[in-house]
Amino acid sequence: MKIRDMIIREVVKMNGDETIEEVIKMLYERNVGSVVVTDNEGKCTGIFTERDAIRTLATKIPLNKPLQEVMTRNVITIGEGASFAEAKHLYKAHGIRHVPVVDEQDHLVGILSIRSILDELVGS
Repeated sequence: MKIRDMIIREVVKMNGDETIEEVIKMLYERNVGSVVVTDNEGKCTGIFTERDAIRTLATKIPLNKPLQEVMTRNVITIGEGASFAEAKHLYKAHGIRHVPVVDEQDHLVGILSIRSILDELVGS
């Protein structure tokens, strides 16, 4: 099975200028586990996940700071033609739950999450 068959194509994206508070509110309102930060070309420059939100709150970082100051910058991505086995390796090797999916030009095309994999495996 290829990753392209399992990804969520409606990714919640932001540009990094939004405040942490706005991003946490977006996670809640959209019921998603991550927000992907993209540049003007649609390339992934960062990610902010539920774990980042918890870390931000636990370390008392002011919520009016911009997202780009707390997002994860060295984002692990995967190509849309990758196999499930490749994705599984990334999840295990890096201890992550959300992987942005990119095309051959590194443009964001979707996101693969543990939730989407579970949905696919149990046939929701």
